[in-house]
Amino acid sequence: MLDLILAILHHLLIFALVGLLAAELALVRPGVGSNGLKVLGGLDAGYGAVATLILAVGFARVFLGAKGSTFYLSNPVFWAKIAAFAVVGLLSIMPTIAILKWRGRAKVDAGYVVPQAEAAGVRRALWAEVAVFALIPVFAAAMARGYGL
Repeated sequence: MLDLILAILHHLLIFALVGLLAAELALVRPGVGSNGLKVLGGLDAGYGAVATLILAVGFARVFLGAKGSTFYLSNPVFWAKIAAFAVVGLLSIMPTIAILKWRGRAKVDAGYVVPQAEAAGVRRALWAEVAVFALIPVFAAAMARGYGL
C-alpha cells in the first residue's frame, strides 16, 4: 500500500509542478506590474516547494517502494531522469532571481513594470524548462518498461 500511495503522490506533485510552470509562463510578460509580480512570486515559491517534495517522495519511492533501490540505482535511464530533473532545477534559477529582482523593484516603485527584454529572457528560460521537463515522463515510461536494466 505504501508503494501505491507514494506513486500517486509523486504523480500528483508532478502534475502540480507542470501547472505552476504553465502559470508562470502565462504571467511572465512585458508590462506585468506589482500585483502580477506578487502572484508570480507566490507561484515561483510554490514551484520550488513542489519540486522539493517531488524529490523527497521520489527518493522515498526508490528506498521504500516495491521495486527496491537496486531497480532504480543500477538503471541508467533512472539517472537520465534525475539528470533531466536537475537541469530543470538549474534552468529555474534565472527566472527565480529575475522574479525576486522585479518584486524588489516593484516595492520601491509602485509603477514598476517588467521590461520587454527581461520578460523575454525569462520566458526563454521557462520554455527551456518545459523542453527538458518533457524528457522526464519519457524516461519514466522507458524505465517502467524495463529499459536500462
